Amino acid sequence: MEPVDVGILSLLPPIIAISLALITKEVISSLMLGILSGGLLYAAASGGGLVDMSSAAFEIMSKTVGTPDKFNIILFLALLGALVCVVNKAGGSQAYGNWATQKITSRRAAELATSILGILIFIDDYFNCLTVGTVMKPVTDKYRISRAKLAYIIDTTAAPVCIIAPISSWAAAVGSTLYETGAFPNEMAAFFATIPYNMYAILSILMVTILSVTDLEFGPMASVEYQAEEHGDLGAIDRKMTEQQQPVTSKGTVYDLLIPIASLIVFTILAMLYNGGFWAKGLSFQEAIGNCNSSAALVLGGFWALAVAFFQFVPRKLMTFRQFMDSIGAGINTMVPAYIILTLAWTIGTLCQNYLGTGKYIGMLVETSNLPMELLPAIVFLVAAGLSFSIGTAWGTFGLFIPIVVFICQSATPAIMTVTLSATLAGSVFGDHCSPISDTTILSSSGAGCSHIQHVGTQIPYACLVAACCFAAYLAAGFSGGNVLLTLVTGIGLLLLALFTLHKRAKRRLEKEAAADVTPKS
Repeated sequence: MEPVDVGILSLLPPIIAISLALITKEVISSLMLGILSGGLLYAAASGGGLVDMSSAAFEIMSKTVGTPDKFNIILFLALLGALVCVVNKAGGSQAYGNWATQKITSRRAAELATSILGILIFIDDYFNCLTVGTVMKPVTDKYRISRAKLAYIIDTTAAPVCIIAPISSWAAAVGSTLYETGAFPNEMAAFFATIPYNMYAILSILMVTILSVTDLEFGPMASVEYQAEEHGDLGAIDRKMTEQQQPVTSKGTVYDLLIPIASLIVFTILAMLYNGGFWAKGLSFQEAIGNCNSSAALVLGGFWALAVAFFQFVPRKLMTFRQFMDSIGAGINTMVPAYIILTLAWTIGTLCQNYLGTGKYIGMLVETSNLPMELLPAIVFLVAAGLSFSIGTAWGTFGLFIPIVVFICQSATPAIMTVTLSATLAGSVFGDHCSPISDTTILSSSGAGCSHIQHVGTQIPYACLVAACCFAAYLAAGFSGGNVLLTLVTGIGLLLLALFTLHKRAKRRLEKEAAADVTPKS
């Protein structure tokens, strides 16, 4: 298949995919129709018919997913899903919850322990949502922490942490997507370059930590926390996820959670060093990590972590051989939506970038326009956030946007391109974080056992405050040419100022309501 020039029509596939996603709020069918429209354009430009349309679309898909790096990511997601399911089935998560109930002795310690656990489980957002709520509910209930606050902590330590964690399913997807743009020397270099500018992730983690050790709540969350602490109304509805209804053994220990996770991290790092040339070529640690094939390393790390789990669980009879293998199959099934979204996002990116000339056309438009590059990071952050909120998926959003952003930034400096790509990731996570139709938002409220509407209503003010500070930080980054220190100082300074100001207002409101003996409204 040879590239064709279809001019302005090269914009049609992403426009169709994005528009349909906004209208239907369903990303898979929208991406599929965008791909088929691109196949039709390619077939028409090549003199083919409808059969050639579908043939071109699926040929591109097979070539894209059939590459070693892409297939490795699919394999890693499968292994990760299996590991999550096996650990839960062995009782590791439940054992940690029992241990924490005995060791934690204060309300703030309970919130901080929940945040720390969420941050430590950075390998996957689904793993986070499916584990933290189950583990920490007995602890947070004991100290009258509202289920809405628990859901917020779970949600905020899921995607925002995964998007800057080098060893995670997100790192594999983001790194490969960024590397495909040709703007970075390798996948790990691409991923690490975006971390200092991923302001939504950085500020979200900072905010959840502050709220865990202080009482700086505001907005609806201040009201539900007041009711929980003063009146014992936690807002629990005790919904159970399917994964939680599956029977688990009571013989598991805390180490049955910690050892598999530690094994995944250790083996993945060792695999990165191995294929990066740390031993074979005598490269330094940093050089080997930068030169490694991260997707292949993640597969090796996932495989050996699963092997460790097998020898840790089966000989001790925490589960039988048959139960272990059944759990692997069940875990792989949980990753099917991720497989589909990644495959379609990769395909539409390859179609536009390599076969329809979208990049050349957009580059020509940018060269003839007067778009101020200084505003680009902030604008892209808002656009990505709006799309992600509407369709409820960060992966689908940055899969669609990253190739387009690279085309737009072709005339910008490398620093501005890096900041803008980071803003794309940050906006995607922000929209996903507060979207009521996001899978992680739904899993967080389910895992915490609180009303989904209450979780969304209490979390959105917190998420929007962080997003407003991010917008200001991206303006500072754009006008300073990507100055990291100025970007961080702007975002963190505004967040701290806003937190103290809003908390004082919320505190005055609650004091007035308490004095008038009026029950605060949630």
